[in-house]
Amino acid sequence: MHPVLIDLGFVTIHTYGVFIALAFLGGVGWTWREARRRGLPVDCIPDVAFAVFVGALVGARVLYILLYPSYFLEHPLEILQFWEGGMVFSGGAMLGGWLGWRAARRRKQPVLPWLDAVAPGLALGETIGRLGCFSAGCCYGQLCGMPWAVTFTDPHSLAVPLNMPLHPTQLYHSLSGLLAFGILLALRDRLTRPGSLMGLFLVLFSLSRFGVEFFRADFRGQLGPFSVTQGVYALFLGLGLFLMTNKRSVRS
Repeated sequence: MHPVLIDLGFVTIHTYGVFIALAFLGGVGWTWREARRRGLPVDCIPDVAFAVFVGALVGARVLYILLYPSYFLEHPLEILQFWEGGMVFSGGAMLGGWLGWRAARRRKQPVLPWLDAVAPGLALGETIGRLGCFSAGCCYGQLCGMPWAVTFTDPHSLAVPLNMPLHPTQLYHSLSGLLAFGILLALRDRLTRPGSLMGLFLVLFSLSRFGVEFFRADFRGQLGPFSVTQGVYALFLGLGLFLMTNKRSVRS
């Protein structure tokens, strides 16, 4: 039986930036709601959100550029054209998280409770943002013979190769984010120790991301048999397990 292919003949690459903006707004909006639910002061959210946004944007783009240095040395004007695709989530997570932590500390906020408030919003943002990747064709998958394979045919698509059935890895990421979002909402009242909900998010996200990486075909750097992003998410997994299992008092 031949697979039923979804043919993406028209690629809306210019909607990539729209989905990224929607992902950010959705994540911040849900964090606002979660912070109010937890009794945290929401007046500091704009400052922290701005720091996270700038860090995520710069970090994701910089790591992507570092993976393709020769190309960007030949096309330096394309370095700033992030709205056409070319972002690495792990780079954005690291720099955005660090700048967000710095902003929270400047406002003298307890970091661990805020991490728990942010966790569902991150999962929601991943769900929405990956639809932008799908529209642009970036983060594409390997050749696929399954019924849900997708075929990109527009020459402006970032997917390679065109006119061939590929794993819709962008949708795998989006669905895993949606699943994580549901699990976090279901367990947020049971995980009461500060930092544990963020720990659960990091575990779920890292495991799903590590697995989907095996179906990706775009270059993400190599660490032996694994990609650079798999190495990064192995570290995130360790951090998540620490936040979930640590019973000592952690400086918030």
